[in-house]
Amino acid sequence: MKYIVLIARSLISVFGIALLALGIVFWTGHGLSLLSLHMLLGTLFVISLWALAGVGLAVRGARGFALIVLIWSLIVPALGVSQVRLLPGSDHWVIETAHLLVGIIAMGLGHALAGRLGRQPAAAAAVPERA
Repeated sequence: MKYIVLIARSLISVFGIALLALGIVFWTGHGLSLLSLHMLLGTLFVISLWALAGVGLAVRGARGFALIVLIWSLIVPALGVSQVRLLPGSDHWVIETAHLLVGIIAMGLGHALAGRLGRQPAAAAAVPERA
């Protein structure tokens, strides 16, 4: 389980940085042909959050926070996919900013959960070999 947390945390970092970079490129009005890549990386980012939340739900001391991460990870793609239709026109920057903030908060929540899981005692975090 320790390796799942480490890998998920690393993927959240890598995908998060790539998503931020692509988002900045889009915000400047360039690279719109990379939108499919952005959506793919966003999907992988959310799947990494789900893996981390799944581990957190299996650990007694982290269940509440893992549930928050899981719920937040559902908001990220919902806003991402629907943002084009929300508040079109000159005020669309509000939705773009909200999408950016939701993504950054998701990164922070993922790292916080990984940190919390990393501090769990080995006995609480161990997954039984056989039931």
